[in-house]
Amino acid sequence: MRRPWALPLAPLYWCGLRVKNALYRWGWLRAKRLAWPVVSVGSLSAGGAGKTPVVMMLAELLGRHGVQVDVLSRGYGRGSGVVEEVDAEGSARRFGDEPLEMARRGLRVVVGADRWAAGKFAEPEREQKINTVATEEKTQRSLRVAVHVLDDGFQHRRLARDLDLALLTTEDVGDWLLPAGNLREPMAALARAHVVVVRDEEASELAGVIAANTEADVWMVRRELVLPVERPQRSVVFCGIARPKSFLAMLRQAGCATAGEIVFPDHHAYTSEHFDLLIDAAAHAGADGFFTTAKDAVKIPAEERTKLEAIGPVIVAGLRVTLVDEAAAMKTLRRSLRLA
Repeated sequence: MRRPWALPLAPLYWCGLRVKNALYRWGWLRAKRLAWPVVSVGSLSAGGAGKTPVVMMLAELLGRHGVQVDVLSRGYGRGSGVVEEVDAEGSARRFGDEPLEMARRGLRVVVGADRWAAGKFAEPEREQKINTVATEEKTQRSLRVAVHVLDDGFQHRRLARDLDLALLTTEDVGDWLLPAGNLREPMAALARAHVVVVRDEEASELAGVIAANTEADVWMVRRELVLPVERPQRSVVFCGIARPKSFLAMLRQAGCATAGEIVFPDHHAYTSEHFDLLIDAAAHAGADGFFTTAKDAVKIPAEERTKLEAIGPVIVAGLRVTLVDEAAAMKTLRRSLRLA
């Protein structure tokens, strides 16, 4: 999203960015390293690139190959900067919506403004497991293979990483830097990435931009919505995500009939008034249910969900990401992360 009124402020942001990157390049600022290897998933944009589904895809892929994975996340919008493990039964207000979403998918997630401190917090438990494990060589070896996945880490340069993934979309190309646009960094920053991740349907359009800015590998991913067979016939769709148009378009492509669409700001903090608004909109439109995202679903309190379900089911449209060439990606992961 472009904000022309903020365009005069973009040069100030750009200057600060240049100074920060120069300090790291000259060695005046240094990244700290953790005991376990780190793979970072990030993007040039402030939101909407699809980082969380890629983090979950990587964790699942590494897990299938015998690697223990945890996720280190800032936890956007948290009321505290304290380092702690996310409780899947906890609240988004305490842990952040995306960390809570990942925890409810079964991932171990540690949140903290300082991701190095979050990684140090995560590692002692693993060391204890290694020291107390049975002498079975296979089990011992599998427990020693562990990786941190750094969520939204491309600009978090205080933590050293072994593999840097940068997601790129066609919406990023031609966008403006913050605060006038959605870009945290210009296209030239792709030179720091080891891998650029693109959607398969956008790969050909982005090929020239990638080649002009980096020699990184390119991974293509496919995205699909995970939806139940039984769905409402006339639903109200609501979401609070960075780029809602893509989500709404995917719902339509999946054949989901909608009676209304209500879009809130990214990381929206829902209150009872917002749920009343949804109920009123559904009643006015004659809707028989709701669609929302997994990121929004974790912010619906039980009592508010009960009110919504009095109208119809609340369908959570999950986003699944898969690699076009999983074998090649796994080869890069093994080499870069020093996996057996």
